[in-house]
Amino acid sequence: MTPVLSPNTQAILLLTAPLIAGRATASPDLLSPGDYKRLARHLREIQHQPADLLSPDAAEILRACQPVIDESRLQKLLGRGFLLSQVIERWQARAIWVVSRADAEYPRRLKARLREDAPAVLYGCGDMALLETGGLAVVGSRHVNDALVDYTMAVGRLAARVGRTLVSGGAKGIDQAAMRGALEGGGKVCGVLADRLEKTTMNREHRNLLLDGQLVLISPYDPSAGFNVGNAMQRNKLIYALADTSLVVSSDLNKGGTWAGAAEQLDKLKFVPVFIRSPGESSVGLDGLRKKGALPWRHPEDVDSFEDMFDVAMPTPTASPQAGFALFSNEEPTSADAKPTEPVPPDTGSAPQAESEPSASTDDVKESAQPESNPAEVLFAAVRATIKQLLRTPMKDAEVAAALDVSSSQAKVWLQRLVGEGVIEKRKKPVGYVVKQSGLFE
Repeated sequence: MTPVLSPNTQAILLLTAPLIAGRATASPDLLSPGDYKRLARHLREIQHQPADLLSPDAAEILRACQPVIDESRLQKLLGRGFLLSQVIERWQARAIWVVSRADAEYPRRLKARLREDAPAVLYGCGDMALLETGGLAVVGSRHVNDALVDYTMAVGRLAARVGRTLVSGGAKGIDQAAMRGALEGGGKVCGVLADRLEKTTMNREHRNLLLDGQLVLISPYDPSAGFNVGNAMQRNKLIYALADTSLVVSSDLNKGGTWAGAAEQLDKLKFVPVFIRSPGESSVGLDGLRKKGALPWRHPEDVDSFEDMFDVAMPTPTASPQAGFALFSNEEPTSADAKPTEPVPPDTGSAPQAESEPSASTDDVKESAQPESNPAEVLFAAVRATIKQLLRTPMKDAEVAAALDVSSSQAKVWLQRLVGEGVIEKRKKPVGYVVKQSGLFE
């Protein structure tokens, strides 16, 4: 899939992308992520979008943006149309697609979790649908011994066996071992690269996997960009944001990208639970993450025990005032995955207030007509009724999420609350949730 670049995406590329073609160097006038964030806010305030900067009325809009970004700087960047056409042709020849935050195809998980800090542009190759499947993020050090490589490949193979997407960073060492294990096991893999997307997609070993829909590679950086430590650090949050849970196989203490990404997840972002490898020889880095709240990975050996690791969900709090913040008129607010707080163990009765209300049949609404203590409980009553209808036959959490058009993590929060209430139960064989027999016809 190579989507046609929308006018908004073309404008955002002109403003923010280096557009590296051959030996050309990036313009020194490029807008930084902070610059673009300010411009995006300003455009929204004056009821415009990036594409309007390329319209016949652009001169007036550029003058209106002067208080935020210098008008001459914007003009210089927007004048790179010929260079943009060259790099677009190059990307299309390599089946590289580009989407921006202003596009409907932009991954909902990134927009919902990172909000304004989601990359303005994403480059990629492969099936974009894999970016919405969640899964297990596996990260770790570049320089590791054979024993850790074997261990990590086994984790990847088990993820493939269970049908969970493997998300990682594509770096040497742990990242590549996890991805290789999953791919060899016939699983799906999402690689979030910090550099050389173009070169990686042209690798003969990767081409068939990309074409067959087994692998998707993405990067927030120009497809020809080389390695940069800062870029490697920044892409870590994307790995966690695309996943449902995560495993840190190895890490240094207080240094390196693996530590920085995991620590940021534990201390600040809290998108997903962070597990650390528990079997085998420990390390000061993993011990440090444990002290920050990381959980021991119980090294599941079968499908059921692996799925249990996904039942440690991150609750979703009540949406903040900016939860639905849209940068442009065509950016729809999403209901998925607002920032969570602390992990909760499986099968507990507590759960956060629900954010998304699925549709319910007329019969189901009767159950929610009873007086409730607050709007959140009224909302959850509708959710409860709808899920009870769905689970007359066993369904996995991913199937429930798809049926309700919400994120996997949101569906799991609801399911765990209903398990705690005794409304539904989780069965081992076949794996899935189902309404308890006594409650089928209530």
